[in-house]
Amino acid sequence: MTTGSNGDHYGHGPPSYPQRRPHYGGASPSYGSSASFRGCCCCIFMLVIFLALLALAVALVVILAVKPRKPQFDLNQVSVQYLLVAPPSQAAAAVPAAAYLSLNITLLFTAVNPNKVGIRYGATAFDVMYHGVPLGVAAVPGFEQPAHSTRLLQTRVVVDRFNVLQSDAQDLVRDAALNDRVELRITGDVAAKILVLGFSSPKVQVSVDCAIAISPRRQSVTYKQCGVDGLSV
Repeated sequence: MTTGSNGDHYGHGPPSYPQRRPHYGGASPSYGSSASFRGCCCCIFMLVIFLALLALAVALVVILAVKPRKPQFDLNQVSVQYLLVAPPSQAAAAVPAAAYLSLNITLLFTAVNPNKVGIRYGATAFDVMYHGVPLGVAAVPGFEQPAHSTRLLQTRVVVDRFNVLQSDAQDLVRDAALNDRVELRITGDVAAKILVLGFSSPKVQVSVDCAIAISPRRQSVTYKQCGVDGLSV
């Protein structure tokens, strides 16, 4: 019995354990989603690059077809309604420490669009100066100009007893009383954009710089010279 029980005890073999399945290093779900996200971002980036290159190609084709030219903006005419230079007193007229300038002039600008497409101009302020001293501002509102057209823009500068001091006052009194010639300078930048198929081009800046001379006795302009320069911004 002992032997049989022992035989029965040793005849069953080693105890059995639950078997584990072999593990083969497969990708986890988080790794797969990360790879998919990176692939999606790469596709979006390539699409954006493609659209940007396509837009650039279309813009180049349009530019070559339209051949845009810079607009022309110039001071066409100046008319004087009133110009008066008055020292504070007659006793100080010889060597004045100050002088009062009153001015009323009308400026007529010409805008020429030589392009096949329209132009949009921004609002512009032209400075009127005497020897670098600002006297007033000539304001021109913004507007749109159709292709192959010319437009006249009128603005007025009114100066009421502007106080010119020290050496500039002496020059002003001498120019008005002795030389009958008061020189003024009109400067300003005109911002314009060319309109193509509903889109606007980068801003083109036209710089206007004019020198005029006014006769106080005749109340008229005796000299006008303008320089116009254009540059892309």
